[in-house]
Amino acid sequence: MSGNAMCNQASDGVSRRRFIAGTSSLLGGAILAGRASAVYAAPARTAPIADAARVPALVIGTGYGGSVAALRLAEAGVDVHMVEMGMAWDTPGPDGKIFANTTKPDQRSYWLRTRTKQPLSNFLGFPIDKDVPRYTGILDAEEMGGIIVYQGRGVGGGSLVNGGMAVTPRRENFGAVLPSVNADEMYGVYYPRANSGLGVATVDPAWFDSVDCYQYARVGRKHAQRSGFPFVFVPDVYDWDYMEKEAAGTVPKSALDGEILYGNNYGKKSLQKTYLAQARATGRVTISPLHKVTSVSPAPGGGYTVVMDELNTGGDTTATKSVTADKVFFAAGSVGTSKLLTKLKATGALPGLNGEIGKGWGDNGNVMCGRANHLWDPTGKVQSSIPCGGIDNWATGGAFAEVAPLPTGIETYASFYLSITKTPHRAEFSWNAGAGRVDLNWQTAWKQTSIDAAKTIFDKINAKEGTIYRTDLFGTYKIWGDHLTYHPLGGAVLNKATDNYGRLHGHSGLYVIDGALIPGNTSVNPFVTITALAERNIEKIIATDL
Repeated sequence: MSGNAMCNQASDGVSRRRFIAGTSSLLGGAILAGRASAVYAAPARTAPIADAARVPALVIGTGYGGSVAALRLAEAGVDVHMVEMGMAWDTPGPDGKIFANTTKPDQRSYWLRTRTKQPLSNFLGFPIDKDVPRYTGILDAEEMGGIIVYQGRGVGGGSLVNGGMAVTPRRENFGAVLPSVNADEMYGVYYPRANSGLGVATVDPAWFDSVDCYQYARVGRKHAQRSGFPFVFVPDVYDWDYMEKEAAGTVPKSALDGEILYGNNYGKKSLQKTYLAQARATGRVTISPLHKVTSVSPAPGGGYTVVMDELNTGGDTTATKSVTADKVFFAAGSVGTSKLLTKLKATGALPGLNGEIGKGWGDNGNVMCGRANHLWDPTGKVQSSIPCGGIDNWATGGAFAEVAPLPTGIETYASFYLSITKTPHRAEFSWNAGAGRVDLNWQTAWKQTSIDAAKTIFDKINAKEGTIYRTDLFGTYKIWGDHLTYHPLGGAVLNKATDNYGRLHGHSGLYVIDGALIPGNTSVNPFVTITALAERNIEKIIATDL
């Protein structure tokens, strides 16, 4: 949902219209032009896969890694079928919009819950969660092992529900993120390709300084700088031209209507509008929404038998299908991929998987907090839901803090932050045979490391400003949002559970190509790294395995 601004692309006056290092993308210029008319292409075509079908390549999931794999395979002449547990999100609801507003969650907002599970559970001392109809909504608040893992459900995966903060890690930190990967190749080829393909750009600093909707971020900048912390502009995949028109009142509002957690109707360049739109244009990619894979096992005649349930919008299974795929790409997200592989290994469906399956999972050090400002530091009634700046104390204190929005529609005098922190803690998935499910051995106490790192920033700011922490956002008299992560990573770690390009050990033709490959912490918002790593891996796989 947010990220670490380790590379400040705007501090030297880089325009929001300049895409970051966009020279090596294979994507068409129309998608990346930054104009609403060009960016908002139709979503990838959807068609349910037939029982007993045979496909050359099956991609499980439609998030960042899966979308990269599908596009590049299709460009190489391979027919691809993608299966997605969530909905297509291409049909407006009764209000004429596809996605629900953040301040008014409804059945579209949550994945198979009957009550919302908002990251901020309280506001002004009152609980804010409410009952909603059970539905295959867009945000999954999955509770496991003492942590809530927020995940996108739908065609486009996490790109539907995050804040779009698109950050490339500082190069000096990369060795700790993916030690087996050549940094020269990543920074010379694959990060530029990913940034271009995603349509990454940075806010215009002059506009940022002049517009009401970023008053909250300017207050955050002032407080950071007064305490000696660098404030950095953060790249994003929002269409900044569109946001300027929102502020001018000439287009329907999206970021300026608080849309973020439950989808963004207009301005954000989700995967539906970038990689998946390009995949659709090849004519070789088909997507089956509302299909959940339950088993993958070697097929008698070669390839793999993949069993999946077709779901209705109540989450009920309406059909079970068995298809055969020559190659299978696991791209169901860190949790989805790890849980599925853990089950398949333990139950004997894929007995050749090695002992690293399920290990190395982390929360990217996510922790949240709020500060109560003085009356002379109002943060604004109208706040853009798209964060564009942060406070960098990574090198000294092990924390970067996004200056986050609190788009309530009223003046709160509150500064709100999502921190990414260095954390050594890694959890493991395991098969619970008695319950028939996969468990995670996360420990809530592990979040103390992240709290301590975040405090290196906010204790100092509070002391300087004479302010205090808010205690009304995460419960009663609770300062830290230490119960959640937006950035699940790991569980099928590169060069451990797989080889150095995502090929699973023990079963030829099976690949992991999503955030499960990254061991728990990226130092930044992870989706650019997931995308760049997928670009690297699929290029190698196409060259050598097809």
